[in-house]
Parts: sequence; C-alpha cells; structure tokens
Amino acid sequence: MLSIIICSRTKEISQQFLENIKNTIGNDHEIIVIDNSENRFSIFEAYNLGIKKSNGTYLCFIHDDINFHSVGWGKILISIFQSDEEIGLIGIAGTKVKGKMISGWWDCPEKYRVMNIIQHLNSKKKENWNTGWQDNYIEEVVAIDGVFMAIPKNAKISFSDRFKGFHNYDLDISFKTKKSGKKIVVTNQILLEHFSEGQVDGNWVKSTLKIHNYYNKLLPLTVENNLSKDELESIDFENFKKMIYLAFTYKRPYLAFHIWFKFFLKHPKNKFHNYFLREFIKLI
Repeated sequence: MLSIIICSRTKEISQQFLENIKNTIGNDHEIIVIDNSENRFSIFEAYNLGIKKSNGTYLCFIHDDINFHSVGWGKILISIFQSDEEIGLIGIAGTKVKGKMISGWWDCPEKYRVMNIIQHLNSKKKENWNTGWQDNYIEEVVAIDGVFMAIPKNAKISFSDRFKGFHNYDLDISFKTKKSGKKIVVTNQILLEHFSEGQVDGNWVKSTLKIHNYYNKLLPLTVENNLSKDELESIDFENFKKMIYLAFTYKRPYLAFHIWFKFFLKHPKNKFHNYFLREFIKLI
C-alpha cells in the first residue's frame, strides 16, 4: 500500500484534488493530510508527522497544488522500487550533478537535469519540461525536486529535525539517501502538473547555506563518470556568484559575506574578491 503524505497550506484538501489521486493512482492507498494552515510545523516536522501516522509499505510526499496526468502511477512507483532493492528514493525531476557550493538542485547545466513535468510559471505560462532522458524510463540522479518524492518505509529515513522552515527538505532527503548508500532515480512514466513555482528569497539562501554546511563532507555528488574537476569547479563558481547576487538582492550582506568567505579560503587569488568587497561595503 502507498501512503500519500501532504503538508496542506489550507484546512482541507480540495475534493477535486482527492478525486484526482483516487482516479489515477491505481492501487490501494491512504492519504495523510497534515493541516499546516496556521504554520504550526516546518515542512520537515510536517512530513515526519506524516511518516509516524503512515501504514503503507511506501511513502509518497507530494505538494498540495498538483494534478496527476498518468493513470496507474502508484503501480508504476511500486514496480520501480521492486525492480531494484538498491533504490531508496524516486522523483520526477532531479540532477545528475551536485557540487559543494550552495545551490538548488536545478543549479547545473541543462545536460545534467532530468525531468518530466508540466510546470506553471509566475508569468502565467505553463511549460512541459521534458529533458535528460537517454532511452530509459528511469535515470539515476543525486538529488530530486520536492514536488514528488517517494521512499520505502522500511528504509527508516526521515527528515532532519535540525532544519526549520519550508526550503531544502528535498536536498535533505536526497543527501540522506545518498549517505545511506541507496540510489536515487527519477522516472518519466509519472507525469504531473504543478501549479506554482518555488519561492527563492533571502530565507531560501540562508537555508541553503545551512544544509550545505551540514552535508559538506558528502559533497560533491555525481553519477557522471566523465565529469572533469574543471567543469565541476566551473559549476560551483557560477553558483557562488548567483548566491552572492541573491544575498545582495535580498539585503543580506552578512549572509553574502559568509558565503564569500568560504569561497575565499578555497580560492584566495580569484579576481571576484575585489568586486565582492566593493559591493559588500556599499550595503553595510
């Protein structure tokens, strides 16, 4: 049986959403809704509460603003787990490369992103992101997006209680899965529509720094055997500049300093330091 765990931003899940799950899942299931309309829980706490309440063999964490297009997706999910006991986490969007520099899972060259999802954008447009597949219905990755995540309950993996808020729970469960020695895969056999974009702000940058500091020794991660050290350092440098820019944009100069100082220790002669210090002085 599948346990569907939802952290709800409203007191009740819409009947239309419940019917969508019921009509598409294709197997026995239970739906566990954690009412977080009053922000009583962080996303980590809400999902752990859902795990404690669950009775299923497999646990599936989903956002409350999606719509499933694939019929029988529950059977597909279980068949993937049963096809390889080394699989510890399944998603529908992820990356094959994760460097040491703080960043979202999506902050990598497009050739390393693997996904199949209908995504609504803040611009009111929607796009079908379908990329990264190599004639397979599953691809191994190192981190996945939190819109849809599934784990076996017997893996006894839960979300870290050291993190708060609503960001980076997907990196947390991805890093924990890799640390346990299990594989992470994404599949293109489960198609869903997501009606909102994630929010990137100053709190997201702070949360991302914290989770990367905690899992620093685990990183970098990759399933690409031919990834060169130079390319990985190039990815990290681009992510470093992006995070500095975001910290400045959201008026977090000391957060930017913390990010910069870690980079400075590794690359003390980089020409970027002069630019950073000029901008930092302007903000303090």
